[in-house]
Amino acid sequence: MIINTGGRTDTVQYYSEWLLDRFAQGYVLTRNPLFPNKVTRYELDPDTVDCVVFCSKNYQPMLPRLHEITDRFRTYFYYTITAYGKDVEPGVPSIEASMETLIRLSEQVGRQRVAWRYDPVLLTKDYTISRHLETFSRMAGTLAPHIDRCIFSFVEMYKKLETNMPELIPLTEEDKEVLARGLGSIAADHGIHLQTCGTNGDFSRYGIHPSGCMTLPILGKANGVVFRELKHKGMRQGCHCIESRDIGAYDTCLNGCRYCYANKSPQKAWDNRKYHDPASPLLLGDVKPGDVIQQGAQKSFLAKQQPEDPVLPGLFEEE
Repeated sequence: MIINTGGRTDTVQYYSEWLLDRFAQGYVLTRNPLFPNKVTRYELDPDTVDCVVFCSKNYQPMLPRLHEITDRFRTYFYYTITAYGKDVEPGVPSIEASMETLIRLSEQVGRQRVAWRYDPVLLTKDYTISRHLETFSRMAGTLAPHIDRCIFSFVEMYKKLETNMPELIPLTEEDKEVLARGLGSIAADHGIHLQTCGTNGDFSRYGIHPSGCMTLPILGKANGVVFRELKHKGMRQGCHCIESRDIGAYDTCLNGCRYCYANKSPQKAWDNRKYHDPASPLLLGDVKPGDVIQQGAQKSFLAKQQPEDPVLPGLFEEE
């Protein structure tokens, strides 16, 4: 099975002590967001977890102790760094600070385990197409030697976004074409494997690979193992990622990103902060009377036959 630490919240940035303690304790509990009295237990053991996937906008808080997990588990890291400032991402470090942290992360875990996410791509009067391309080019020049790939997506215009970002300018098909062509050209100039995420259309004519951010071939290549050939169900419509188990909780991320889908509101996340106990097996709160705890299924995706001489991390060729 694949453990995902950051799909519902930025666990690395705001709950790193809890995350490290859960791996030290060897198990974690997650509350079902639709049926709150249902709690699932997952064993955090290298024999039952095929890979631990991290997603964050700031790995700085965890870098000094990250080895406590990477020394024991196969891992892969998604690092989101966009063109936006505090007006859109209030809790996220500056571009310069984020790039410095990504480089340090890459040096620690190996570039083959680090993917840069440049998403979502959205337009306002300040964040124009030209600004995106200029910023992406500057970042690509710095990050190219330190990443396995770059993943981008165009913002999805869900209902809540109309309220949270009224200044948003809807992307036209022409806008997407111009952006994709420009991003693809920049990525090619820097030797970056660029791909889309989710339902973003086919831009292969610009050298952009189709979606599938978190696939078994990607995770296997990064860690020198072979996974079984399985159908990737995806995490949502149009997604081609392998199914994973997220150990976080909604309404807990303090980044305050205005395009966020995981928080009902920034205030809700801050209100929930008081329920977080670093010693609890749950990210938010603790086990309550009436909770039903069940053991989660943890089937391995690994192929039974592994290479006799697996490729050592850091020696992979670019796709």
